[in-house]
Amino acid sequence: MKKKKRDNNHASNRLAVALFRLIFLRRRRQFFPLISAASGCVLFAFVAFNFLSSAPPISKHRQSSVRTHILNTEAAGDSNSNASIVFRVPDEDSDSNSAAVFRVPENGGSLVRDLWRSRESKFFYGCSSPSDKFQLANVKTHPNRYLLIATSGGLNQQRTGITDGVVAAYILNATLIVPKLDQKSYWKDTSDFEEIFDVDWFISSLSRDVKIIKELPRKKGKNLTPHNMRVPRKCSPNFYKSRVLPVLNKKHAVQLTKFDYRLSNKLDTDLQKLRCRVNYHGLKFTDSIRDIGKMLVERMRLKTKHFIALHLRFEPDMLAFSGCYYGGGDKERTELGAMRKRWKNLHASNPDKVRSHGRCPLTPEEVGLMLRALGFGSDVHLYIASGEVYGGEETLAPLKALFPNLHSKETLASKYELEPFSSFSSRMAALDFIVCDESDVFVTNNNGNMARILAGRRRYFGHKPTIRPNAKRLNKLFTERNNMTWEEFASRVRTSQIGLMGEPNEVKLGRGEFHENPAACICEDRELLAPQNQTLYNQNNRRKDTSVVTDDHVNENDHDWADMDYMDNGGAHQAKDSNISLVKPETE
Repeated sequence: MKKKKRDNNHASNRLAVALFRLIFLRRRRQFFPLISAASGCVLFAFVAFNFLSSAPPISKHRQSSVRTHILNTEAAGDSNSNASIVFRVPDEDSDSNSAAVFRVPENGGSLVRDLWRSRESKFFYGCSSPSDKFQLANVKTHPNRYLLIATSGGLNQQRTGITDGVVAAYILNATLIVPKLDQKSYWKDTSDFEEIFDVDWFISSLSRDVKIIKELPRKKGKNLTPHNMRVPRKCSPNFYKSRVLPVLNKKHAVQLTKFDYRLSNKLDTDLQKLRCRVNYHGLKFTDSIRDIGKMLVERMRLKTKHFIALHLRFEPDMLAFSGCYYGGGDKERTELGAMRKRWKNLHASNPDKVRSHGRCPLTPEEVGLMLRALGFGSDVHLYIASGEVYGGEETLAPLKALFPNLHSKETLASKYELEPFSSFSSRMAALDFIVCDESDVFVTNNNGNMARILAGRRRYFGHKPTIRPNAKRLNKLFTERNNMTWEEFASRVRTSQIGLMGEPNEVKLGRGEFHENPAACICEDRELLAPQNQTLYNQNNRRKDTSVVTDDHVNENDHDWADMDYMDNGGAHQAKDSNISLVKPETE
């Protein structure tokens, strides 16, 4: 190859010299300057041609900026010689061979605050006892009113329906029949209530609040046939009294179908506290689920003192619902587009707009970068609560590079141990729920039902840190990260996350969804809030008040992740069943 290249170069030189001599002999005196320049250009052209012909072709393939390549782990060039993980990030505005290098330190860094505890949790505690004005079930329950609840969606969406169903029965002075679980949604779990929740505990622990029985009684030797109704979402107590109660008095048994989020966020304090008694005390998983969940937590504790539980939620159904694009080309657009069609009410997606509004779940790599920027080093153990990740091991590789100690229920338990649960999505979700609830830090990658309920539960039981990514602000940071140092990137991530770390009073009273922020059930410890501690507490709150994230919190009227399971069968089909009366809300 080298010999051929030299021969080509020699031939080019000889041809240029011959041409030069021919013209020079003819017009030597008149055109000497012009000929000299021309011959030089010809010579340059031939040399350039030979060089380019031997060079390899340049690829024109472009990659999405969210898809990165892990190069290696190397020692960073700082005085501390800390190791760093090197990512190559393709530039969409240039060829794929041109890529910026992004070095991420393995050490999370030393921050002032404790990564594993909320700073002000000691000042607050969960409180859900009723006031003296709250009437007991044995006084107010009407003897001939029975309310049935048919829940909707997956495990945690059904949990919201069960919680609000108890409150609805209290409002209507009715006896509640143990709720039915949705067995026809996307999840297609055939489990009954008593196969997931301890039904006897549910009935007994709430007996002072609402009378609950397992099935409708017989009247005059005949089974009661309930009248089916569907109420709109987020109804007020007055709506139940004015529109549902007359039907209940007439029919004696009413079943409210598709029951999830059918009660307003804004209730009086006693009704909110009843919600908390149901959700945080009355709903307890069965012994078999709790035993395996406890085993998973214990096995995590054997590996590490503290651990993070990450609800990754990067499954195909979530990505399809979001309408986001993650750089997988036509294959991704086709697969997720087909899945997206099962939600009848979703409009055509605009991925750029959705991402700019913070509605896209972070990629596993982006979650890892956020956690490193917040101070968590590569030695931290992560429990991943997730189904099948879209893109599989390739998608998870950057997260594993940042946090090698990844675990899941499948890696902590044997197939034999999980066999009684593996065919039931809700029971498997219950196991993840337990580990996430017991984790030192919980990280959620969307604002769906499990994220909201766990965030509220963790506030209620001691304000254990719960991190919700500020996707709207982080998206811009991830896009621009190649133009800044790691220190600047990490500092801006920490600033973006102010108000979304699970600290007390992050969300102002009256804002946000109740299951995520059960403010009515959080009390202050007056003894700890003595003058010497009150000053420090007030100073912290004043600092937070200047940076509380309000615009980036999901508005309760927005179309959000909590609708994901609800829309499975399509809202347009609600009134097709002739035995269902669709109740429309009054104008408010």
